[in-house]
Amino acid sequence: MNAYTKRDWLTGLISVWLWAFSTTAWASPPHLSPIQVILVGDSTLAPKNGYGDALCARFVPQVKCINLAKNGRSSGSYRAEGSWQSVLDLLKQAQGTLPTYVLIEFGHNDQPGKPGRSTDLVTEFPRNLSRYVQEVRALGGQPLLATPLTRRNFKGDQLVHDLEPWADATRQVGLEEKVPVLELLQVSSAAIQTLGHAQADTLAVEPPPAAHQIEIQGSSQETSASGAIGASGKSSASVTSAKVDLNQLEPVSPQKSAFDHTHVGPKGAAFFAQQMEELMRKTLLEWPPYFQIQKP
Repeated sequence: MNAYTKRDWLTGLISVWLWAFSTTAWASPPHLSPIQVILVGDSTLAPKNGYGDALCARFVPQVKCINLAKNGRSSGSYRAEGSWQSVLDLLKQAQGTLPTYVLIEFGHNDQPGKPGRSTDLVTEFPRNLSRYVQEVRALGGQPLLATPLTRRNFKGDQLVHDLEPWADATRQVGLEEKVPVLELLQVSSAAIQTLGHAQADTLAVEPPPAAHQIEIQGSSQETSASGAIGASGKSSASVTSAKVDLNQLEPVSPQKSAFDHTHVGPKGAAFFAQQMEELMRKTLLEWPPYFQIQKP
């Protein structure tokens, strides 16, 4: 083999190697061990009006993602109605053969004013989460806790923060049980505040009714016009927002508009699924290979 031919041969070999590296480096590794991910929670995570299915779609084929979140459930009612048993059954089937992670996210329906669902924040809610964690571990699974997804209610131009006590309780359980806690409330709240009221509404299941659009515009004008303060000492926007009964936001009634400030359509699902993926990548260091490379 002369020098010229040898050089061409080496150049070709290097080119093939580089091409092979570039095509596999961005794909899911063929040797990646399969895992199972089970989603447990309320309607913010559930199929059709939550972000759970969109999160499942972001995993590579080696991940078996099962969304068992259900509309209107709390940390208490999810077990009471028998839904948790389905999770236990899957854990038993996978025991010793398929590493299984269970993502648990509650809070919305544990709040007061929801008959048959509300739980006591000091006693029941943390006890329910701890019990879920312990039972997952007892069957060889790996529990993950997530703070609740933010609602998208505004008073004037400020997002209403009404889920922080349940997020704090979740964090405390995470510390006591030594379980990773994904800070979804913190991240989603910051993102929605940045988007603002009008843009946040585009994440809903369907567009807001025309009357709601007018209310947003009026609220914006009132708060910007020298902060119009009423006799009560509150701005007109605050008084208007205070009339919203947050306890009526779940579940969505099929007879009414599907628009609200809790549930999400495809755009909202993709938005919050991306946030959860980023949290998982940062918190669970072994997880990045299990996510697809998203197209820009």
